[in-house]
Amino acid sequence: MKLWGGRFIEKESRLMEDFNSSLSFDKRLCYEDIMGSIAHVKMLAKCSILTKEESVTIVNGLNSILLDIQEGKLKIEGDYEDIHSFMEIQLTKLVGDVGKKLHTARSRNDQVAVDMRLYSKHKAAEVIDNLDVILCTIEKVGTFNAVIMPGYTHMQRAQVVTFKQHIMAYYSMLRRDKKRLISAIEIMDENPLGCCALAGTTYDTDRSFTTSELGFKKPVDNFMDGVSDRDYLLELLSSFSIIMMHFSRLSEELVLWSTKEFDFIEISDEFSTGSSIMPQKRNPDAAELIRGKTGRVYGDLMSLLTTMKGIPLAYNKDMQEDKEPFFDAVDTVLKCIKVMNKMLSSLKIKSHNMHSAVKRGFLNATEAADYLACKGMAFRDAHGVIGSIVLHCEQVHTAIEDLNLEELKSFSELFNGDVYEFIDYENTLSRGIKKEM
Repeated sequence: MKLWGGRFIEKESRLMEDFNSSLSFDKRLCYEDIMGSIAHVKMLAKCSILTKEESVTIVNGLNSILLDIQEGKLKIEGDYEDIHSFMEIQLTKLVGDVGKKLHTARSRNDQVAVDMRLYSKHKAAEVIDNLDVILCTIEKVGTFNAVIMPGYTHMQRAQVVTFKQHIMAYYSMLRRDKKRLISAIEIMDENPLGCCALAGTTYDTDRSFTTSELGFKKPVDNFMDGVSDRDYLLELLSSFSIIMMHFSRLSEELVLWSTKEFDFIEISDEFSTGSSIMPQKRNPDAAELIRGKTGRVYGDLMSLLTTMKGIPLAYNKDMQEDKEPFFDAVDTVLKCIKVMNKMLSSLKIKSHNMHSAVKRGFLNATEAADYLACKGMAFRDAHGVIGSIVLHCEQVHTAIEDLNLEELKSFSELFNGDVYEFIDYENTLSRGIKKEM
């Protein structure tokens, strides 16, 4: 069932019909399609392009179809090219020939453009809401777990930090992600309805009216850009990819920390799995899956970038390929946020093991060098002195703070008894936190 065909002689190949149809995936735009159509019809009546009676009949028909879909009475399936043809044909069946007036002063090009903007705007807001939830979780987990632990660079123990400092780094990342999404919504918040195929319409329509009805900030400035712009989807996909990159980094740390080699955390049974052959195994599959699904979202971004890179103005059928990558990416991101949130909420922090690990990494070496610098030694010379002390400690299997004052003075006469307070882990940490705050 098609909305076109008058200028064709031969029937479309069945193979082409299947290849061309998008109903199987764009049916999720049914709500946005109906809302866009209702706004359009109301505008047509306001501009006296349709009568008030025709408008009421069509709007009531569209609302009835929506209710039937929501209640499961009407299935979105069958031999239809897309969600737009499905809706228009269902409407005509329901209200008669007046339904055929729905498409007056409109093209499927601006119709799908408004559907996708409405849908992506709604889903971006949903991602923001879920980010707010996990931000609260991270803040709560960090607040109740301020235990000291090793901080790493190059995956080598570097300086002492707290678990709160570490986990709150992800809080900062996700807060930036939220700002990116808010910015993307602000940029995309324009109404393409009224652009028609690419050059507007000869009807005297009111784009400001549909803009207000649909909750957009303003109409698009250029008709050709309005029907062929997919920048907003690319920007959202880019933001989703960055969110997944942050989750992948956190997942990697959760995987490492849950090993017996680190043993800093325990992921709850709810988000772990076992082995079919090794009874002792406790696998961090939730974290691994989030890490793995990051590549999937990257792929969705690259897919649409590649689709868009060679398309001349204005609309081309290639753009039908925007939907599945976006749908897949937003579904994946939302699911990963929810799983990560629950996994973090149920995380067991092994405070003793984190604290014990600090002792084994010379994590106060930088502070020891700072101590000598404060006594007047050039920092580069102090760096060399402490490097020699670390080498000595490794050879005799001890820590810097466990050397007696005589041993320290053998490396530099600038050491005095106050060095032990200066390089104490809790003291070095409190000085650092003051600077951070």
